[in-house]
Amino acid sequence: MTRFPPLLLLWTLLLSACGGGEKNSASPGVDPVGGGAGQTLMLTLPVVGLTPADLAVVVAEGDALSESVGAAYLAARGIPATNLVRVRVNTASDVISATDFALLKADIDAKLPAGAQATLLTWAAPSRVVGTCTMGITSAMAFGFDTRFCNPNSAANQCVSTAVSPLYDSEEHRPQADLQLRPSMLLGARTLAGALALINRGVAADATSPAGDGWLVRTSDIDRSVRWADFSSLPGAWSGALTLNYVDNSAGPVAGDSLSDKGNVLFYLTGLASVANLGSIRFRPGALADALTSSGGVLPTGGGQMPITAWLDAGATASYGTVEEPCNIQQKFARASVLIDQYWRGATAIEAYWKAVQWPGQGLFVGEPLAQPFRDSPSFAIVDGEYRIKTRTLRPGARYSLEYLQGAVWTVLATFTGVRGQVIDGRAPLPPASATSIRWRGPCATNLASTCTLAQSS
Repeated sequence: MTRFPPLLLLWTLLLSACGGGEKNSASPGVDPVGGGAGQTLMLTLPVVGLTPADLAVVVAEGDALSESVGAAYLAARGIPATNLVRVRVNTASDVISATDFALLKADIDAKLPAGAQATLLTWAAPSRVVGTCTMGITSAMAFGFDTRFCNPNSAANQCVSTAVSPLYDSEEHRPQADLQLRPSMLLGARTLAGALALINRGVAADATSPAGDGWLVRTSDIDRSVRWADFSSLPGAWSGALTLNYVDNSAGPVAGDSLSDKGNVLFYLTGLASVANLGSIRFRPGALADALTSSGGVLPTGGGQMPITAWLDAGATASYGTVEEPCNIQQKFARASVLIDQYWRGATAIEAYWKAVQWPGQGLFVGEPLAQPFRDSPSFAIVDGEYRIKTRTLRPGARYSLEYLQGAVWTVLATFTGVRGQVIDGRAPLPPASATSIRWRGPCATNLASTCTLAQSS
């Protein structure tokens, strides 16, 4: 018999009892020894993030830039040719009327492949839809032009709530299939060189698992810095997983409102009408950046403020801004805590941004939609006579369980709790030989208070 030093023996016993220290607890009375059918039951854990086959690329027929960008994007991302949709749209105008947009959307919808879960618009203009109020064209593509999502053209009604996006902070990964809603993004480039550089940054970001840096800046612009309370706790909350920095420049001077000469930047979220020194910022591939201000989404000029495409020109991969006066209502802008969490858990740029904005109707999403720096490949295997489960996709604080079916009764094998910034590498005993199925349970996609079956053995 092998003899262990006392401390090593105690540590070995503790690891054995706790499943290696992972966040799980096995149900008592389950004998993992055996060789019956139940001992070989397997399942495939859910994968987070849209794939190239999920994205439809919409091209303005006859527009040389749009046609070239569409072709380049299909090639770079390996998107099926059947996912390319050509439509007639007036790219000489920055806006499109609600009436004309309704016809355009109907044409696009009729041509979309059945499995398309999201869309990329490859033209530079139009970027907003104007009726009795104004919507970003990406939000109008998702919801249709609907005045519940924007403000009537009356000064008295500007600072009001709008309709909520069902995607906000959800666990939804098949939005069209489940919600009949396709999130959309505008590539946002006005030159082919700019488009190719942006596409290349998105592709280069994939599966790189960067550690940071993120910069969350409270500026001396009080009205535009209302997100600071969400910013301030994030460096500590993500310690050990991401390098996030909170800068409080609320007392000034104005010169300290903008970062300068920073490298390795993955997130840059702030509140300013115009952000200085962007030429000195070195963004990582896949970087997300935006500023809370009124008209950043009013392309191409920003309505006198900095347009959101300036972030892309500086090297960011995706951004977001509003196209009509939103006031400084936080729900109309990206919530940093949600944006960072969704991205880190494997969402693509389009999903992370869409899930971070609660009231996105007045907003415009721009960038390379499939950038996925934290792409996850969950694994479920039998190792040394037990299940080993490895994934980064668990929602922080949410409970997940692995269960087996015996007769008509489901029994828990192990439970797991998502922890912010931690990849779960857990263990669970094998089910009894008489088990006929296993399943993975967790929060439902759009009803987080309920539990749903996320995967089950065949």
